Amino acid sequence: MRLFAGLFAFAACLASPALAAKKDTPAPPPAPAPRAEPPAMTDKENLLLLDLSTGGRVTIWLRPDVAPKMVAQVKTLTRQHFYDGLTFHRVIDGFMAQGGDPKGDGTGGSTLPNVPAEFNYLPHVRGAVSAARADDKNSANSQFFIVFQPRLALDKKYTVFGRVIDGMQYVDSIERGEPPQNPSRILHAFIASDNPPAYVAAPPPPPADLGAPVTLPGTGAPAGTAAPKKAAPAAAARKAPAAKPAQPRR
Repeated sequence: MRLFAGLFAFAACLASPALAAKKDTPAPPPAPAPRAEPPAMTDKENLLLLDLSTGGRVTIWLRPDVAPKMVAQVKTLTRQHFYDGLTFHRVIDGFMAQGGDPKGDGTGGSTLPNVPAEFNYLPHVRGAVSAARADDKNSANSQFFIVFQPRLALDKKYTVFGRVIDGMQYVDSIERGEPPQNPSRILHAFIASDNPPAYVAAPPPPPADLGAPVTLPGTGAPAGTAAPKKAAPAAAARKAPAAKPAQPRR
């Protein structure tokens, strides 16, 4: 009987270090959550249509699977006709075209709250549509930029929420400049499920009235007459530097 008890005690001693070692082994990391399923590219509720002054309609496939809050914001603003008439105020050749600012200088936004960062795995490749922001990563609102050429250094620093799937040639034709001299515009923005009308080109500028009298700028005096003298202007008021635009980093 003592022999069996001794054998059991000896076996327990041999097993205990192994048990202790097993307890000290760290648990494996949890498996990553499965990616949400993207909407179909034919899902009209997730197709943003931009009618541009450059001559055609751009179709953007929205990705609520990776950026649900930004997509919801853009849909709301689109249905409020917020984007209609806004310009692309910052357009850098070989980089991107930025728009969605009612002020037209990069400092504006909508009355809706800012959207928190939703950085994701989508890359900043040609045609990617990403949310512009200020230094605060949670400052995205209404502005966005469309990428001309890949800028993978921006990945996981800005929220990609869509991609152009049709009409990229009209994006390529957007007037360049910071700001452009004659900025291109979003004539209308629609969500495809709202049954928008067909694209209608921007009306041409009205012809100059050759019969109207030509006047000197700022005077109202007919050309060929001396402009009235003005008192010397007071010193110009000092202006504070413009606020830093909400824009993608270069």
